[in-house]
Amino acid sequence: MAQAHPTPPEGKYYVPHGSPWPIFGSVSLFVLMAGAALTLEDSGSGPTVLGVGLVLLFTLFFGWFRTVVNESEAGVFNLNVDRSFRMGMAWFIFSEVMFFAAFFAALFYARQLALPWLSGEGAKHLTSELLWNNFEAHWPSNGPGLLGPRADGSFKTISATGVPALNTLLLLSSGVTVTIAHHALRANKRTLLTVFLAATFLLGFLFVFLQAREYHEAYTELGLQLGTGIYGSTFFMLTGFHGLHVTIGAIMLLVIWLRVLKGHFTPDRHFAFEGVAWYWHFVDVVWLGLYVFVYWL
Repeated sequence: MAQAHPTPPEGKYYVPHGSPWPIFGSVSLFVLMAGAALTLEDSGSGPTVLGVGLVLLFTLFFGWFRTVVNESEAGVFNLNVDRSFRMGMAWFIFSEVMFFAAFFAALFYARQLALPWLSGEGAKHLTSELLWNNFEAHWPSNGPGLLGPRADGSFKTISATGVPALNTLLLLSSGVTVTIAHHALRANKRTLLTVFLAATFLLGFLFVFLQAREYHEAYTELGLQLGTGIYGSTFFMLTGFHGLHVTIGAIMLLVIWLRVLKGHFTPDRHFAFEGVAWYWHFVDVVWLGLYVFVYWL
């Protein structure tokens, strides 16, 4: 399909050919959401429909990305298309920044505003008396209801000097390795590129593995769960979504590495690599904020 559409002249926009993937994607998302809704309603068919939706979604990703990669390797895209890709990736990362900003704002609100109000600090005595009298604010807190798996509401936090510190080192190191890989690509040093790109996604998967072990310890030994009040919910929402982003980023790096092994990308044309590298650096920066505000402070 790509060969039937030669590269448009520079200064002209590329008009995509007809594709089944947009409608396929709409159907996939509809089935996925229907399955999720049925599962939440405890419907017997829910898990099956949800599973079908996931299979359709993965098929969409594989098929659509394969089409775009084939078009790229066929030389269909000119610099205008490359520019539009960069703008799209920049806006996508901006939306992700706003996504995490909302969760950081929730953490700030709960810690700096809601807890003092409930405890009656300052001029908020009436708030304290009406909502939860004699509540003493402290952080980390699971709230005045002492929520969590333990009867007394007690729980322990995860030390910032243990696995989180190691994961910080891993992500910072991966930021260095992906930068070295980028410079190697620009210098056309393919062996160096292959080695350091592999090191990057391996560090990413190691981060996810260590975080999974951290979660297991929190749930089974520390009494720290998603339902452990406001601290549990904000902790797992922030670190969990970040872990999901690391997983997605590591998978994208793995795909880029496989493309490198097939000889894709040139020193001058390698937006897919750059887009994933931007995303990975974004993941690194978000983790630094998480490490400081969730684990240390």
